[in-house]
Amino acid sequence: MQDDITYKLLKSIEENPSHSQRELSQSLGISLGKLNYCLKALIDKGLVKVDSFKRNPNKAGYLYLLTPKGIEEKAVVTRRFLQRKMAEYEEIKREITQLRKETG
Repeated sequence: MQDDITYKLLKSIEENPSHSQRELSQSLGISLGKLNYCLKALIDKGLVKVDSFKRNPNKAGYLYLLTPKGIEEKAVVTRRFLQRKMAEYEEIKREITQLRKETG
């Protein structure tokens, strides 16, 4: 699984543990199938646990919660994600400088 998806999914679960898989997939901009696959991988790794709850008497729901291991992994993935974004930012700045030289 890609770091950016892992980061965004862990962050979203931390912020909205009661979101359904459909809501998570929509907020992340990925298919429901891909979300299900990624969520299952995080559960299998012990980063996320699932608790069920009742929203109303006729409907069961789920809470997706970060485990202590999931919280640690989120910090690690966040650092890698930030480093990659900073490198992308520096590359874009270099490209802008070069384009300004060519047009100015």
